Formats: sequence, C-alpha cells, structure tokens
Amino acid sequence: MRSHVLGRTIVSLTAVAGIAAGTLAAAGTAHAAPAPTARPAVGAPVTVLATENFGLTTAGAMNVQRFLKTDWGYTGEIDGLLGTESWKAFQRYLKRWWGYTGAIDGDPGANTIRALQRLLKEHYGYTGDIDGSAGTETRAAFKRFAGG
Repeated sequence: MRSHVLGRTIVSLTAVAGIAAGTLAAAGTAHAAPAPTARPAVGAPVTVLATENFGLTTAGAMNVQRFLKTDWGYTGEIDGLLGTESWKAFQRYLKRWWGYTGAIDGDPGANTIRALQRLLKEHYGYTGDIDGSAGTETRAAFKRFAGG
C-alpha cells in the first residue's frame, strides 16, 4: 500500500511539474522581443505616393493627365489621380512656359504652385497673389483650366 501511495505522489508531482513547465513556456513567449520591422535600405530612393488634385474632380484630373500625356512626357495611367508622375510632367510644362525654376521632382510645393498661379492668372481668371499657396481662388482657377 505504501508503494501505491508513493507512486501516486510521484505521478501527481510529475503532473504538477508538467503543468508548471507549460505555463512558464507560454509566459516566456509572451515576453519575447517583437519581430523586427522592414525598413528601406539606407540610400534607397523614396517615391512620393500621395496624390494632390487641388480640388479637381476625377474627370478634371483626367483631363489634365490627357493634356500632360500629349506633350509633356506623362506616361502614367489616365486615372484621375495627380500623383508624382503627373506633377513631374506638369513641372516640365510650367518650367517651359510659366517660370518654374525648381527640380522636376513631382512635388507640387510652393514653387510649383507659384508657376501654376502665373498660368492661371494669365488665362483662367485667377486674381489672387502669386504666393505659392493653393487656396480657394487657385483651386477655382485650376478647375477652369481642367475643364470642370
């Protein structure tokens, strides 16, 4: 009888140890370091992915893209999203005719807007300052340029 009780005790202790080991193993993984996140390589080129339609409808932006495709080297889709490639082509146009002096980088920043405002002032009823800010008047004239 004594050996039977001793056997049950050993089995019980083994079960308790197994349960405890399982709990500890799970706790260990809960506190593991997170997996590293992917980062671009140092020196890798960064592409601007955002679009900036300055209030144009999709149809209006598509009109602008068709204009850019015809003569200004736009090779992207006619999708109504004025992204980096659309703005690079627009900057080429603005550089040729409207005094744009910045880089052809596809970023429609203040220099791009000033050149756009010169175009809009000359032909599309823009009456505001050439200030590089795409405010309400600039957006309204840009809509007229885009045909709607």
